Amino acid sequence: MFDTLSTRLSDVFDKLKKRGALSEADVTSALREIRVALLEADVALPVVKDFIDTVRERAVGEEVVRSVTPGQMVVKIVNDHLTEMLGGDQSAINLAASPPAAIMMVGLQGSGKTTTTAKVAIHLRDQFRKKALMASLDVRRPAAQQQLQVLGTDSGIATLQIVPFETPEMIAKRAMDTARKEGYDVVLLDTAGRLHIDDELMDEAASVHKIAKPIETLFVADAMTGQDAVHAAEAFHQKLHVTGIVLTRIDGDARGGAALSIRAVTGCPIKLLGTGEKLDALEVFHPERIASRILGMGDVVSLVEKASEVVEEEEAEKLAAKIQKGQFDFEDFAKQLGQVRKMGGMGGIMGMLPGSQKIKAQMGAANVDDKALARQEAIIFSMTPKERKNPKLFNGSRRRRVAAGAGATVQEVNRLLKQFQQMSKMMKRMNKLGQKGMMRHGLPGMMGQ
Repeated sequence: MFDTLSTRLSDVFDKLKKRGALSEADVTSALREIRVALLEADVALPVVKDFIDTVRERAVGEEVVRSVTPGQMVVKIVNDHLTEMLGGDQSAINLAASPPAAIMMVGLQGSGKTTTTAKVAIHLRDQFRKKALMASLDVRRPAAQQQLQVLGTDSGIATLQIVPFETPEMIAKRAMDTARKEGYDVVLLDTAGRLHIDDELMDEAASVHKIAKPIETLFVADAMTGQDAVHAAEAFHQKLHVTGIVLTRIDGDARGGAALSIRAVTGCPIKLLGTGEKLDALEVFHPERIASRILGMGDVVSLVEKASEVVEEEEAEKLAAKIQKGQFDFEDFAKQLGQVRKMGGMGGIMGMLPGSQKIKAQMGAANVDDKALARQEAIIFSMTPKERKNPKLFNGSRRRRVAAGAGATVQEVNRLLKQFQQMSKMMKRMNKLGQKGMMRHGLPGMMGQ
């Protein structure tokens, strides 16, 4: 997400930083380019106009003109206002209610509402230890209720029993009653959607809202629909008083216009981001971190958080001990590749590193991508346990056998073996340098650069 915008803005800021003093004409020229970049990213025109006007007012002040590094000051002003535009402070899901707290999921059909309902339930269970009950109120879409039931079974989240011919209002009342009797903390109400907004949809949603009295009404928007998502969110907010936005499919949207517009237009905070199809692919929305990502400053805090979720402390200590003894092998390498995949692949990690657009370009030139990592994994899994433990065993026939088993070429096997040798040498060097050395030299060695 934001890849196109991030690349454009990085180019603009690189020009500014190279200049010593900045004239008003320099700032105006930069703002013109930023305006075009925002419009191309599908940000709503009124939002772009307000953004540019505010940044211009701050950027041509004495503080910037007299600054030692005026270019950096302009970047800071853009970053600060971008953070404000995205919502300022992080806005978490509100659970401050007597249980069961109702959370109502609303939105248009096809926005990923049902899957998001299950994702939110898992998020509340794993992050807040809340026992959730999911209930589908969609009695029109074929198999909608069964879809939520399957997701509940797959994720270990309870779903309300399906009773034929009930109205959405009856289901909502039964869900709240069941949750009270059976001691649930949260009830997630997956409401019906339409292909477009109509009076019947809004009246039904308002009726359910009146019965459940939800502490949160979350509008689920598909980021790929751009301004259509913004207009739909505005309509729902006027009728139901939406308390938060969940943006789905952000992994498929390179522009990011919906995220940048929706908060400014509706006044509702973005609370969560759907980052993929898997049920654990849900992130808390941090405005300041997203602003940093857009401006190419990276998001190291989120990267560390993801790493701590994926990497077990005990496993990390075992790996560190093996590296110190010079015993790093292909089994360990395969585990590292698996962890990279769990953290969102190379694309996900690169998106959180400072200067990530330039790093991505360099990696693209070197053909380092998630497909390359998957091929490396396949090659490792085609090796015997002995070969993984002792790469010195590899001769010509073993290389040909492994290549055939992985659907790879012998050249690819040779390349991986060479990378592994380089990596082993690097780790021995890092051991001599200590932990700071490991941090400094880790990624380039891992990628075989």
